[in-house]
Amino acid sequence: MGGGTLTIDGGTVNATAKGANGVFSYGGNGGSNGTAGDGTTVNITDVTIVTTGSNGGGIMTTGGGIMNATDLTVTTSGQSSAALRTDRGGGTVNVIGGTYTSNGLGSPAIYCTADITASTSTFVSNLSEGVCIEGQNSVTLKDCTLTANNTKTNGNATFYDTIMIYQSQSGDAADGTSTFTMTGGTLTSKNGHVFHVTNTTSIITLEGVTIVNSDDDGILLSVCDDGWSGASNIATVKAIGQTLEGTMLVGSDSTLTLNLTDSSTFTGTINGKITNADGDTVSSSVGDVSVTLDSTSKWNLTADTYIESFSGTASNVISNRIHPVRRRNRSVRNLLQQLVQRLWILQLFRELI
Repeated sequence: MGGGTLTIDGGTVNATAKGANGVFSYGGNGGSNGTAGDGTTVNITDVTIVTTGSNGGGIMTTGGGIMNATDLTVTTSGQSSAALRTDRGGGTVNVIGGTYTSNGLGSPAIYCTADITASTSTFVSNLSEGVCIEGQNSVTLKDCTLTANNTKTNGNATFYDTIMIYQSQSGDAADGTSTFTMTGGTLTSKNGHVFHVTNTTSIITLEGVTIVNSDDDGILLSVCDDGWSGASNIATVKAIGQTLEGTMLVGSDSTLTLNLTDSSTFTGTINGKITNADGDTVSSSVGDVSVTLDSTSKWNLTADTYIESFSGTASNVISNRIHPVRRRNRSVRNLLQQLVQRLWILQLFRELI
């Protein structure tokens, strides 16, 4: 702290006490969100970090601090103990290589209230989310491997998910747009929704990512109410040369903008019938959805889908290999009249062929 610089090259850090982080960079801004720190910098390379107490992150950055981490091996097992952890006041975290594993409840591999960038790193969460982003902060991953098996909810959360983007209104993170960007690499979601956005505005950008969704329900994204309130649920998904598959859920009071470019493909559907992990109904109708396809991208429709607006070539929306124009004289036309400007893309069932 205090504007100092710490350099650690090699060695081991073991922390067992409650609240004991492995290595901590505090930038001195008093926890004021969006305020620059005092220059405090930690440069850490080839270190093994193990923490076992609750609230004991592997590497921790707050108050505008700077953390530069290269080729670390980090393992945490306590509750609220993310392997890569940030908190009030945020800061800047740069990660190259290394393996970051979390095992505790409420302990994602990455908990973000800062600007975090990682390349060629491996992140594993064995109980909680893989990544949590709160408020006006960002996570950027390049050629990384991220795996999560979120099987227990924590705090106000009522969904299982791998990438959670939210705003708790606790003051730990400023209100604003949350961003998650992943280029290349592999994203494996073993349980629950791959992405979940609630109580915030978010931009999710995916380019050439291999997404493995092992959950039987096949939910790629949910944008809806959860256990927090005070803000809107708004998500923009930008797919660039990206293959997407699964169902996107958009709650009745939520908004999704989906943009597919550079030969992207989405195989799936969008709807608003949403239940949480407790089986409670969160939404029964779809919210405001806009979809844009460039001339090189396609949407393989798998079920009835309701959207507010569509931009692109209709022939790039494929349903049972039947051109959408052939459905004009069927029930779609009547429903379009009832829904005024709402666009209903209706999958044609075999018995209607």
